[in-house]
Amino acid sequence: MPQPLAERARPQTIEDYIGQKHLVGEQSILRRMLESGHVSSFILWGPPGVGKTTLANIIAQKLERPFFTLSAVSSGVKEVREVIEKAKSTRFFNSPTPILFIDEIHRFSKSQQDSLLGAVEQGIIILIGATTENPSFEVITPLLSRCQVYVLKSLEKEDLLELANRIIKQDVELKKKNIVLEETESLLRFSGGDARKLLNIIELVVNAEAENDTINITNEKVVERLQQNPNAYDKNGEMHYDIISAFIKSIRGSDPDAAIYWLARMVAGGEDPKFIARRLVISAAEDIGLANPNALLLANACFDALQKISWPEGRIILAETTIYLATSPKSNSAYLAIDDALALVQETGDLPIPLHLRNAPTKLMKELNYGKNYKYAHDFKDNFVQQDYLPQEIKNRRIWKPQNNPAESKLTESLRKLWGERF
Repeated sequence: MPQPLAERARPQTIEDYIGQKHLVGEQSILRRMLESGHVSSFILWGPPGVGKTTLANIIAQKLERPFFTLSAVSSGVKEVREVIEKAKSTRFFNSPTPILFIDEIHRFSKSQQDSLLGAVEQGIIILIGATTENPSFEVITPLLSRCQVYVLKSLEKEDLLELANRIIKQDVELKKKNIVLEETESLLRFSGGDARKLLNIIELVVNAEAENDTINITNEKVVERLQQNPNAYDKNGEMHYDIISAFIKSIRGSDPDAAIYWLARMVAGGEDPKFIARRLVISAAEDIGLANPNALLLANACFDALQKISWPEGRIILAETTIYLATSPKSNSAYLAIDDALALVQETGDLPIPLHLRNAPTKLMKELNYGKNYKYAHDFKDNFVQQDYLPQEIKNRRIWKPQNNPAESKLTESLRKLWGERF
């Protein structure tokens, strides 16, 4: 039985590698690293199916170094230490440093990541990690400080089409058949920038029509085969993004029944609970915001609790938070305010900070009137005094615009008592 198409199609050289030109194109950082023969520890961060594992393999082969690999899903501290000992045993005088590739490094616990530190620091191994999650949150600071982070992007439409056409012509199995890419819209849409997903869809359609002399890949056939696929939920594919989108929109739309249904779909599909929790934190800030500030506290507590309690009990924590957010009043005034403020900064540039607001730790700064005439709010009645806090050029500009809900109406009333007509 032949290997899956996605495995057969894995490129073996940097020249065959598709996409990520900012990293592997001419004069790019990883290309120069390969050409020089010198490589340091780094982490590849990007969505699924964009070539992280493939790139690590190509680098190891090109540099002709011993190559060890671990999956964070199935490996523990014991396996890490065993690999480090094997790496030590391959080291001889002037021999190249072995490479240890860790897939899904974000799934490693703190203790597992700690077990890598000494080997990386001492140069026993060169670490290459791959992650779909932000390393700033998922990789411990001491390890992250010893690694460069390279960001991989979802493949562009042109990259996916190049891959599809190449594989149809060159794959040992597919080139035996007359395959025609008649339509590509659905193929590209369901691939979602994921090369592995693209190849799986092509294989699905081709296998379904194996008896035909000519296989025409059309939008209709792609949709039909995916609908019939019992494993339609792919936590690394488009369904992953569609379901989380439906989940967040149901919370935003204040429909707890729909929100809990989409949560159940993700739980049943094996979604990473931390991914769901992160989106709940974002939703609490973006969609509920100042209408119910407690929502962000609960969402953050949910995320913290899931660090201690995983499946199956973790589903209850997620469910409680989901229902609370869905039933909370909604406001996106904070979300709009920061975007408006960023647009204002982009428009006006670095406006001078008013002198009375500047810090004056030295005699010279005081002589230049830094901090002069600043009014300390606590010295005045109700701990408030009117003065300008924005740069002169935009001192009357309104940025935060409260919305019509009880919590923000109360905030507006308080501000009007202080500032009068400004609010």
